[in-house]
Amino acid sequence: MTGYERDARGQGASTLLIVEDEILAAMALRDELEDAGYRVMDLTGRWQEALAAVKDCKPDLALVNIRLHGRDDGIVLAEDLKAQGIPVLFISGQESRARSAQTAAIGSLPKPYSVADMVVAVAYLLAHLKGDDSLPRPATLEVFDHEANGTPRAA
Repeated sequence: MTGYERDARGQGASTLLIVEDEILAAMALRDELEDAGYRVMDLTGRWQEALAAVKDCKPDLALVNIRLHGRDDGIVLAEDLKAQGIPVLFISGQESRARSAQTAAIGSLPKPYSVADMVVAVAYLLAHLKGDDSLPRPATLEVFDHEANGTPRAA
């Protein structure tokens, strides 16, 4: 068990939402994150399904691909989730779009990534959200630091 997995198990099973249009990738993420001790809500690749899911259970973190099924847009979904107080991590190969929408998310883990990288990134972000900066930031994770009002913090 890695230090990141121990941290995940010690958090009281944080709940995650995965919104990903590639079902096999979503299933691999779910399995690895559950093995690390997280609770993962039902998988979806659609904006409307994701919003419906968070009505009943507010996740601690949402992992959102920018490109979703049909014409659904993960950036619009991220803005809607943020309005409900749900932090979002973009999981997309569209790095420039993720950076341009950084006010809607707390970070980005660009594709391709390994599921092990995702476990490390999730543990880091959940700790970071609680003010715990004891874990090292994963090299592949881009964190969008924001001021209290949600605007990006100057570098």
